[in-house]
Amino acid sequence: MSIQKSLYKVAMVGSGDVGKSALTLQFMYNEYEEEYEPTKADIYRKTIQLDGEEVQIDILDTASQEVCAVIRDSYYRRSDGFLCVFSVTNEKSFQATHEIRELVLLLKNDDRVPFLLVGNKSDSKEERKVPLSECQATAQKWGVTYVETSAKLYQNVDRIFLDVMRQIRSKRAVHSNEPNGRRKAMKKGWHKCAVL
Repeated sequence: MSIQKSLYKVAMVGSGDVGKSALTLQFMYNEYEEEYEPTKADIYRKTIQLDGEEVQIDILDTASQEVCAVIRDSYYRRSDGFLCVFSVTNEKSFQATHEIRELVLLLKNDDRVPFLLVGNKSDSKEERKVPLSECQATAQKWGVTYVETSAKLYQNVDRIFLDVMRQIRSKRAVHSNEPNGRRKAMKKGWHKCAVL
């Protein structure tokens, strides 16, 4: 009988043309393409080693263009963690992360959702528009990790996926250690209530 592997569902979110697909394809296949079609929304699955444990990761590479809000919201709700990607060469894509963060928190109804802020295209130093200090300050304000990546140079690609998976695992461990007594106490309290 095969043992069920832990499954981690990670959503790549962010504006168009920031490198979400490039990061995903590098992680999945060690492939980098300079030019590719805009993503409609793809799901990839891979079995990997996470700190000595064999696990599976599902990566939802969200659409660059505006997708139906109902579909997008459904994807967000089903995801365990988020890699919020912007390009350090594009100020607008950085500003968009604020709105995305708000939407994730709203849909997950949880301000401790596993979430990394990812500044991609760090290899394009001459074209940089978003200062490192601003990126770090935003991450600190949100209480999340900030990581700079380069899909082109395979810089920190594995790290972002493994980091968000570790956050998901930690959150699951906290939930599994919560005493069931709380739920039982609520039930007991309900039985004691008298309808007047």
